[in-house]
Amino acid sequence: MLKEMFPIEAGDINPQNRIIPHLPAPRWFDGLRVAESRQGTLTEYCNALMSLPVKISRCPHLLNFFQVRPDDLKLPTDSQVKKPETYLVPKDKSITDITGPIILQTYRAIADFEKTSGSQMALATGDVVDVVEKSESGWWFCQMKTKRGWVPASYLEPLDSPDETEDPDPNYEGEPYVSIKAYTAQMEDEVSLQEGEAIEVIHKLLDGWWVIRKDDITGYFPSMYLQKSGQDIAQAQRQIKSRGAPPRRSSIRNAHSIHQRSRKRLSQDTYRRNSVRFLEQRRRQGRPGPRRAGSPRREQPQTESAKPQPAVPPRPSADLILHRCSESTKRKLASAV
Repeated sequence: MLKEMFPIEAGDINPQNRIIPHLPAPRWFDGLRVAESRQGTLTEYCNALMSLPVKISRCPHLLNFFQVRPDDLKLPTDSQVKKPETYLVPKDKSITDITGPIILQTYRAIADFEKTSGSQMALATGDVVDVVEKSESGWWFCQMKTKRGWVPASYLEPLDSPDETEDPDPNYEGEPYVSIKAYTAQMEDEVSLQEGEAIEVIHKLLDGWWVIRKDDITGYFPSMYLQKSGQDIAQAQRQIKSRGAPPRRSSIRNAHSIHQRSRKRLSQDTYRRNSVRFLEQRRRQGRPGPRRAGSPRREQPQTESAKPQPAVPPRPSADLILHRCSESTKRKLASAV
């Protein structure tokens, strides 16, 4: 909006004349160099706006931007931890659409991670990162100071608890998926699938290793190799080529957690037992027993008892009719006689 109102000061005519500062919102997916060149704090950006000439710093749009809202007057509680204030601006949004800072979640690296591509970010044990995006594939987009990139979720742990509070509960009804790449199980609790096999997902874990069901067998399988039926697999195939499936937590060597207890995870025996119990219950409810040929069909019991018919009143006598009828009717009867 400021660029439209003040094209000269915004550098649209001559970039050397630009005095309006750049918004310090990194464009995460446009490249690391562009993101690093737009570094800065929100405080520095606001100070730069207020230092502009009066015609800009006192324009209605800036005054409305700095107007105090009711939420600004609420003091934070002691339990609230101060997190970095970072603006994330999608490409299809303008600066005027920003409503407030997005508070990013902070995680800690439990082991060293060496990146294998330019889109990934290397980690050392103990590094603290802010998570920008949690992908279902198990790769999370993180930032740490001037570094940004994709990191496997299995290398990260929350600071307050070893358990991931955002992990959903198991859904033993299952969601239908199709494998888009073959995978051979590396551990006993995993499942091997060929490309094109139909399975059911019963637990979507954030580390990218989902619990699937094939007939009565359950086990872990990389979510990157799964796709819902009928969806375009081109994008999923590109992600597989660029990053591949993330490693599992159990395969990480020299992992050091700051928490004394380990994560709560259901065993495959528990998954299998609950899954079989659910399938048996679904079969009993959805498949009634077969009826033999020639056997009489049982009539459905009547849900409501038959209502009794009202009794027909007796016909009144002629004297009672003449006594209760109107004078007009009496005259008609007398003339008829």
